[in-house]
Amino acid sequence: MAESSSTLIDELVDPLGQCLTPEVARRIVELRASANLEQRIQRLGQKCSDGELTAEEKAEYETIVRFIKFVSTLQSKARTLLQGSAS
Repeated sequence: MAESSSTLIDELVDPLGQCLTPEVARRIVELRASANLEQRIQRLGQKCSDGELTAEEKAEYETIVRFIKFVSTLQSKARTLLQGSAS
C-alpha cells in the first residue's frame, strides 16, 4: 500500500526537524506568507473550487499546496521541539 503524502512529507522533514535549535524553531513557527502571496493563494483556491484554473494556475496551486504541507510539517516539528525544551 502506498504511503500518504503527509506520511511521506513527515519522513522527509524528520531529519531536518532533528537539526533545529530552539531559536531556529521559533523563527520557523513564526513563518507566514506575505499579504500578496496570501491573496494569490486565496484567488487560486477560489478558482480551483469553481473549476476555473488554467493548466498553468493548476500547476502553480499544486506547488503551493505541496509547499504549505512541507512548511506545516516543519512547523509542527519546531513546536514539538519548543514544547520539549520548555519542560
